[in-house]
Order: sequence, then structure tokens, then C-alpha cells
Amino acid sequence: MRMVDLIEKKRDGGELSTNEIEFIIRGYTRGEIPDYQMSAFAMAVFFRDMTERERADLTMAMVHSGETVDLSGIAGVKVDKHSTGGVGDTTTLVLAPLVASLGIAVPKMSGRGLGHTGGTIDKLESVPGFNAEIGKERFIELVNRQHVAVIGQTGNVAPADKKLYALRDVTATVNSIPLIASSIMSKKIAAGADAIVLDVKTGAGAFMKSPAEARALAEAMVHIGNNVGRRTMAVLSDMSQPLGRAVGNALEVREAIDTLRGEGPEDLAALCYALGSEMVVVAGEAHSLKGAEELLREAVRSGRALEKFRELIAGQGGDASVVDHPERLPYAAFQSEVLAGEDGVVAEIVADKVGTAAMLLGAGRATKESVIDLSVGVVLRKKVGDRVRRGESLATIHSSASEVGRVREMLLANIRIGERADVPLLIQGIVEASPMAGVVRH
Repeated sequence: MRMVDLIEKKRDGGELSTNEIEFIIRGYTRGEIPDYQMSAFAMAVFFRDMTERERADLTMAMVHSGETVDLSGIAGVKVDKHSTGGVGDTTTLVLAPLVASLGIAVPKMSGRGLGHTGGTIDKLESVPGFNAEIGKERFIELVNRQHVAVIGQTGNVAPADKKLYALRDVTATVNSIPLIASSIMSKKIAAGADAIVLDVKTGAGAFMKSPAEARALAEAMVHIGNNVGRRTMAVLSDMSQPLGRAVGNALEVREAIDTLRGEGPEDLAALCYALGSEMVVVAGEAHSLKGAEELLREAVRSGRALEKFRELIAGQGGDASVVDHPERLPYAAFQSEVLAGEDGVVAEIVADKVGTAAMLLGAGRATKESVIDLSVGVVLRKKVGDRVRRGESLATIHSSASEVGRVREMLLANIRIGERADVPLLIQGIVEASPMAGVVRH
């Protein structure tokens, strides 16, 4: 078998066999296939696409290129949630304890933030003492005891994906559905969950800017998951404006606590109930989304969801008193308001620009080596569709320095006021490989 022949085969629209795909990924991971040949292969895939079977084979070849996480020591169905990234996306902080409060195992492996997209591990580490770098044995022990734990991603999961992603980044082949889908799903499958709920974002703050692109990616990932034996479905959600109101690590933890109390922003709560209901259904703990949502709402009303968040924090060494005293979280030295210059209606809030503004304050990383400030960020006072008067606050800047002129200008330029607004639809669709047997979808 020669790599040049496989490049030619895919270039001409041929379908690669399972053995051929495994040969490519194994050879590239070992350094036997050079970057220039893998670049040619990626470009051939970019233009010629892959069949569903090829996509599943590519995903599993990358899964087997490194270590996989064995969660067989955890009782019951293990459910994971993955978001394709966004601004103010606090869902994991809410969903993990919320779903776990129903007795469902939620073993969560999360990453750190890079660029304008925040990372769950950074957010949780704003809780004093919280330790995400626990060993696998301790991780499994915690999930068996309290049904939830959150750890950082292990360094040797899907190493082929890391190599290939770096190559795609410099060869203009990032935006390829089969390559994106296999990249994401290889890491989720290697993480060991039995069922996966995907939150695929679309809009200015998302990787996939259009609804059509987001749906194509969601369909690809759902088919891969189900084709390799993982019960998988996806929710398509809006990221044209930030989710919720808080953008920044400790600020988002406060907002998660409010949401678990039943007092959080409407859009964040709505998305958490939508995703959480799907997680409950794929775990087999409810036969209808309506029934699943009622179970989740009762967990919030009763305080069980908030108590589970306390357990999550305490179990990993964190100061659980922040749940009742959020003022003990890191707090920025300066707060300043961004004031509206005219009367009207908030017509647009450009999500990625708000995320960039928070990053400039120190809430995110420009590079992997950047040190972040857990206390800083932006809290929106208005969302799209809200009326505003001149001089009223559009947002509050939480900063470590008193001078925030550049950030203020960026926010004013990207929170547009007009005469009317088209409020974006938060939940834009559901994607399943096929209807789940016995599940009532209303």
C-alpha cells in the first residue's frame, strides 16, 4: 500500500477502504507519512468529501491512534455533552450538576479556553481550591459516588487529530465537514461516554457561521456517533449574540449559580433545559422530552441541582461556600458602564466581538501560554430586542485596570441600536440519525 496511490484514489472521487484509512492515520501518527502527502490527502478530502462509512472509519482510526478512557468502572449509562464553542457558553456548569442530580452519570472531560471562546476548566478554577487535574481512579470514584466530576482532557487522546488539525490550519483545509466532524467525534468517543448530546452553534460567535453549515456538521457528527455505537443527537442553537449575560470566568460561575437557583437568564436556562432533556432521554431515564424537562425543572425547584453543584465543587477540593456566597469568587477591581448613545432597540450584539473584548481584558488567551485573569469580563445589561434609552447601561466592564477605552469602543461598535430588531431563534433544530425508539419528541 502506497500513500501516493491513496491520495490519487481520493482525488479522483474513489471510496477508501477501512484498511486504507487505518494505514493513512497509523502512518501519519508514526511519522512514516510526511506532512506534504497528508496535506495533499486533506485537500483531496476537502474537494471530494467522504462517505458516512469513510467518516466513521476516519474517526475510529484517530480514536485508536492514542489512549482511550475506560469508563466501564462507572455504573449506568454515561452521558456526555459537547458544545462546538461560543461566547458566554455556561451550559456545562449548569448541565453537569443538573443532569447528575437525577442520578445520571455525567463524567465530563473539558478543555481550557483559547481566543474568544471560554473554557470550562478555567471557569471552574475560578472557584478557590478547585482541582481539575485529578487522576482517573479518583475521577471514576467521584462519578460513582456523586454522579458527576469534571477533569481536564488527557494529553494523549487522539494524537492523530492533533497532528492533522495543525496541518489543516496551515493548508486551508480546516473548513471541511468530514475533517471537522471526525476531529470532534474522535475526542468525544475516546473519552468513553455511551451517549453524546452535541450543542452545535451557529452565528457570529460560532465556528459555523450559517445555519446550513451548522446543520451539515451536526448531521455528520450524529451519523458518525451512531455508526460507531454511541447514541448521539444534536441541538442546533444560536450564537449570533452571547448566551446569557456574563462573559468571563468567575462572572459565568456566578451566572451558573443563579441559573441553578432558577434565577438565571432566560436564554441560558432554556438551552440548558433543551440539552438536558435530550441527555435524560438518551440516558434512558425518560421517554419524552416533556417528561425529561419536568424532571429537570423539579430538580431546580427543589434545590437538588444546586446541591449537586456544591458536591461537584467540594469533591474536587473547591470552596463550596461560593454557592451561597458568590462574593468569595474572584472579583475585578474596577467596574465601568458602557452607556447607550441613543434611544431605540438593541438590534444586534456581535458575539465574537464581545468575546474578543473580554479577551482583551484578560478573560481569555491569545495563545496557549497566555495567563488569564479569572475575575474580569463583560456583563450584558441588554440583549437583542430589549428597549434602551440614551444614557442607559448596555454592559458592565469588569477590569483589573481603570482604563478600558479600547474595550468600551469595541463594545459600542458591536452593540447596535436601531428602530427594530429581529430576535434570533435560540433553538434552531434537532438532528438525529433516526428517531429514537419509544421516545416522544414533545
